[in-house]
Amino acid sequence: MPPDSNQHPVVGPDHQLPASTSEKPKHRAIVWIVLLLIFAAGFLLVLRHHDDTKKPAAGGRRGAAGGTASVTSATAQKGDIGVYLNAIGTVTPVYTSSITAQVSGIVTEVHYTEGQMVRKGDPLIEIDSRLYRATLLQAQGVLERDQGVLAQAQMDLERYQTAWSRNAIPKQTLDDQEKIVQQDQGTVKNDEGTVQFDQVQVDFCHIVAPFTGRIGLRIVDPGNVVSGNGGTTLAVITQIQPITAVFTIAEDSLGQVQPRLRKKAKLAVDAYDRPDQKKIASGTLLTLDNQIDTTTGTVKARASFANKDSSLFPNEFVNAHLLVNTVKDGTLIPTAAIQHNGQAAYVYVLLNNVAHLKPIKVGVTTGETAQVTGINPGDVLATSSFDKLQDKSPVIISNKAAPASSTSGSSAP
Repeated sequence: MPPDSNQHPVVGPDHQLPASTSEKPKHRAIVWIVLLLIFAAGFLLVLRHHDDTKKPAAGGRRGAAGGTASVTSATAQKGDIGVYLNAIGTVTPVYTSSITAQVSGIVTEVHYTEGQMVRKGDPLIEIDSRLYRATLLQAQGVLERDQGVLAQAQMDLERYQTAWSRNAIPKQTLDDQEKIVQQDQGTVKNDEGTVQFDQVQVDFCHIVAPFTGRIGLRIVDPGNVVSGNGGTTLAVITQIQPITAVFTIAEDSLGQVQPRLRKKAKLAVDAYDRPDQKKIASGTLLTLDNQIDTTTGTVKARASFANKDSSLFPNEFVNAHLLVNTVKDGTLIPTAAIQHNGQAAYVYVLLNNVAHLKPIKVGVTTGETAQVTGINPGDVLATSSFDKLQDKSPVIISNKAAPASSTSGSSAP
C-alpha cells in the first residue's frame, strides 16, 4: 500500500535535523560575558598591584625612598636659654639739637666739617661780632662813669655822718645824702645788667657745641647772613654715645617686666637688624613709659646702648629683644631638627644608625635654638633628609650640608 501523502516521512538517526538557529546567539553572548569578566578581573588585579607599589610601608610616609638615608646630625645639649620679648623699635638719640642763631649778622667762619665728632664746647660757627662788641664797650663806659658817681656819693655820705656826729649839719642833709647813695647804687646795677646783656650778645656770635656728638651736613657757609628772629638752623648735632632705642611691648607683658624693674634689675636688651638675623648691639632697659597707648594696647620702653662702635644710627629701624627670664639647665636642640604634624612636634633620634621617631614638646625658642622636653641631653638628632626618613629607617650620618630641599619639614607618619 503506498504511503499516505499527508504523513511525514520517517527520518533515521543519522539524518536528524540541525538545532534551532535561535540557540546560537545565546551561546555567543555567554562566551562574551565570560571573557569580559575575566578581563575585568585581570584589570582590577593589575590596578591593585600598581596601587600597592605606590603605598609606603606600614608606619612610613608618602614619597619615602627605600634604602639607607644619608643625614646630617646635631647633638642635644644641656644649658640655659633666655626668654625674650621681641618688638620693633627706633634708635633715638639721647640729645638732638638744631642750633639756630640768637643774633643777626654775617657768618664769618664755619669751624666744623660734615659728619665730624665734636666735643662739648668745641667751636662751630662764628658770626660777625664787631657791632655787639662796640655796644658792649659803650655799656662798660657808662658803668664805669656811674660807679665813679656812686663812689663820690659814698665819700660825701661818710663826711656827713662824721659832721652829724659833731652836730655840725642838720639831720636832713645826712638823710638826703643816704638816698642819693641808694639812687647811684641802683644806676650802677642797671649799668651792670646792660653790660651783661651786651656780653651775652657777643658770646652768641661764638657758637659752640652744647654736648658731645656727631654733627650733620653743613647748612650755612661763610658770608651768609643769619637772623636772630628767623629761626634759621645753622647746624644739627646728635649724641650717639650713648644712644637709646624706643620700642613697644604689649600690656599683657608688663607683669614680666615691672617686677624686675622695681627690684632695680638690669634687663638686657639686644638690638637686631631689620631682617632680625644679625645682632647689632647689646644694652639695658632704662624705663617704661607712664601710660599705655589705648589704641594699640602697648607701652613704650627705652633701652640704652653704649654704641662705642657707632653701629646704631639715629632713627634706624631695629628689632629689640628684651630678656625677661632665663630657663636654667634645659635641653637645647637646633630648630632645624624639629618637625611638625599639625600641632604635634617630633624629632628623629639616631641610635646605632637607625632613626627613631620621638615626640617632643617645644618650650622657649630663641633664634635657631629651642628648649624641648621628651629627649635627653646627648641624644643625636637628624637635621636633614626628612623626606627620606621614617620610624626605624636605617641611616648614614654625614658631615656634609644637606640640600635645601631635604631640610624642609614634613608631616609625621
